[in-house]
Amino acid sequence: MDGNKVASIYSLAYSGPAPERELCTDCGISRSSDPKRCGRACQFIDPQYETLESEIHRQSRLLENSDQLFFGVYRKMYRASLRLPKEGAQWTGITTTIAERLLQNHLVDAVLTMAPDPTDSWRPMPVLITDPKDMEQARGMRMGYAPLLALLDVAKEKGYKRLGVVGIPCQVYALRALEKELKLEKLYVIGTPCSDNTTTENFHEFLNLIDTKPDEITYLEFRADYHVEIRYKNGEKRAIPFLMLPLSKLRPDFFPLTCRTCVDYTNALSDITVGYMGGTGEQWLIVRNQQGEDLLALLGDEVKLSNPESGGNRVGPVKGFMKNVELAAGGLPLRQMPNWLRPIVGWLMPKVGPKGLEFARARVEMKAIETVLHLRRELPKKIKNMVPGHVWKIAKPYNLTPNEGELKDPAKERSQIGQ
Repeated sequence: MDGNKVASIYSLAYSGPAPERELCTDCGISRSSDPKRCGRACQFIDPQYETLESEIHRQSRLLENSDQLFFGVYRKMYRASLRLPKEGAQWTGITTTIAERLLQNHLVDAVLTMAPDPTDSWRPMPVLITDPKDMEQARGMRMGYAPLLALLDVAKEKGYKRLGVVGIPCQVYALRALEKELKLEKLYVIGTPCSDNTTTENFHEFLNLIDTKPDEITYLEFRADYHVEIRYKNGEKRAIPFLMLPLSKLRPDFFPLTCRTCVDYTNALSDITVGYMGGTGEQWLIVRNQQGEDLLALLGDEVKLSNPESGGNRVGPVKGFMKNVELAAGGLPLRQMPNWLRPIVGWLMPKVGPKGLEFARARVEMKAIETVLHLRRELPKKIKNMVPGHVWKIAKPYNLTPNEGELKDPAKERSQIGQ
C-alpha cells in the first residue's frame, strides 16, 4: 500500500481530538461533514436495535428458546479457520480474506477498515482500500478508538457506490443507522465482536504491566481458554491465565464508560460476525442474513467449517463477575483471590469452566449486567433509552430487573422480558 496515499486519506479522517461528546467512542461521524448526525446515529443515545435488525435481517431476534437472545439474528453459526492461515493475521485471516475477495470479485469499489498507524503499530488507522493486495496491511489486532466512518465522506468524494466495511459494534451501529442516507448501491458489513475497548495510550500501560519488555510484543489475544496469548519479535510465545493478569492495578477509568455500558457485544447489525468466543480454539462465525452467506461463500474451500461446541456451566462465573461489578460500581475494592490460589484456579478454569457457546453466553450476560449496574451508578437517567428490552431479558436470571422509570415503553418492554 502506498504510504503517502494512506497518509493523505488518514489525515482527512483523524486530525486532532474528536469533538466533545458525553459518551463517545469516536466512530467518526462527529468528525464528518455532518456531525449533527450523531444524534440519530449513536448507539449511546437512543439505540433502535429491534427496528434495525428487522430492516437489515428481515426478521426480529427470537427471545425465547433461542441463542438469538444472546447473539442476535443469525442463520448459521460455525467454528472456522482458513486451511492456510495468512501471515500476520490475528487468527487465520478470515476477516481480511473475505474483504480481499470482495475486491477481487469486483463486488465493491473499496473496503473501509483499519490498518496500523505508521507511528504506532497498535494504534488503529482508518483506511479505504481499493487494491485487494493491500488487504494484508489490515491484518492483525489494533487497540484504541479510531474514526472509521469519517472516511465515508472520502468514499463519497471518490464516487464509491459499493462498499465493504469491517468494523466493531459502535461503528457498525452508526453505519446502519445512516445507511439509507448514504444512498449506496451495495453495502457489505463484516463485523468483529467487541467487549472492552480503551485508548491506545491505556493499552500501552497494560502492556507495561504484563511484561518487562512491552516493546517486543507483536501480538496479544484474549483466548476462550482463559488465557492471554502474547507473541514476541523473536518468535517466542507466552500464555498468561486471565486470573494472573494485573487487572487490579489498572486505573478505574481504564475502560471508559462507553465500553462498560455497550449492549452489542456480538455486532448484531453486521452481515457476518467473525470472532473467537464460541470458537473453542478456532474462530466463531455468525452468519446473519443472505449477504452473510454470500460473504462466507467467497472463501469456498479455503475455509474449514464445523459446528460450534458448548460445555460447562456459566452461572457460577457470571454470578462472581456480577458481585465484583457491584463492588466496582459502588466504588468499593474488588474481591481479591489469594495469590497462592490463582495458579490453581487458572489451571482449573479451562477444564471445568464454560466453553464454546456457553463461554460466549457467559460473556454476553456479563456485558448486560455490567451495562445496567454502571449506568445506574453513573448515568441513571440514560438507562431508559440505552438499554433495549432484550438486554433486560438477558440479565433477568440474575435478578437484575428494571426499576421504575428504567423502561422506555413499560408495556412493550415488560412484555419482551417476560414480566
